Amino acid sequence: MTTAVQTPAANKQLTVTQKARRKKRQGSVVLTVLTALMALYSLVPLAWLIFNSSKTQGDLFTSFGLWFSDGHFALWDNIRDTFTYNDGIFLRWFGNTLLYVVVGAGGATLLAALAGYGLAKFSFVGKRAVFAIVLGAVAVPGTALAVPTFLMFSKLGLTNTPWAVIIPSLISPFGLYLMWTFASQAIPDEMLEAARMDGAGEFRTFFRISVPLLAPGIVTVALFSIVATWNNYFLPLIMLKDPDWYPLTVGLNAWNAQSTTAGGEAVYNLVITGSLLTILPLLAAFLLLQRYWQSGLSAGSVKE
Repeated sequence: MTTAVQTPAANKQLTVTQKARRKKRQGSVVLTVLTALMALYSLVPLAWLIFNSSKTQGDLFTSFGLWFSDGHFALWDNIRDTFTYNDGIFLRWFGNTLLYVVVGAGGATLLAALAGYGLAKFSFVGKRAVFAIVLGAVAVPGTALAVPTFLMFSKLGLTNTPWAVIIPSLISPFGLYLMWTFASQAIPDEMLEAARMDGAGEFRTFFRISVPLLAPGIVTVALFSIVATWNNYFLPLIMLKDPDWYPLTVGLNAWNAQSTTAGGEAVYNLVITGSLLTILPLLAAFLLLQRYWQSGLSAGSVKE
């Protein structure tokens, strides 16, 4: 009978392996804890909105914020009051926001897809200069352009109109750059050449062949544009004076300012309930579009 004898080198290698595994487990625990903390940090404001939207005006200032009130469950009453307060102005703000998102964010997504595809698949003089301009535009924050945009639109007589919010929303440098890089990798040049040899025009090639391949990138740009337009606050704040054209962000801020005045506390519960109702469409958009997003992220992992 022979007995296996472990050499010092083998023992040392075993010790190194055990240390690596222990280190990996410790790293996993740290990442799990950090992820849990970030999830808690993100979900606590949402939980606060849900709990406080179910409280009456008096319970908001007497009961604990992160739990339901012991008294009346007033969520449905608060929703009804939010929709009917001031002749239903909240519904008007909601419709304005939908208008800005559908026209502004939808137009920004379409323009980004067209421009990104063109820059990725066509060669022309000045392409490098366009690339530098796009990168420079990505680095410029939107708030820095708000005042010059207001001055320009004021000269054109477009302030206090929906166009003052929609037209700037049509420009998305980040969306253009994202579609540019995505189209460069997602669409084979051979497929485009085959379509052209079969007699397909450029627009038909784009909408029938390229758009399905660009769908994950288009959904990504659409989500970014929808969130940016839905949460847009500073631009409508300086562009619009008529409350009838306010989006939800500016309208709720007006209610919040009203709640801080003498006798204005009666609308504080409407501010909270309106804020909860405002984020629900964004959650629905992410839930409805996430399967297209996930399918696009995993599309390149399968090799035929």
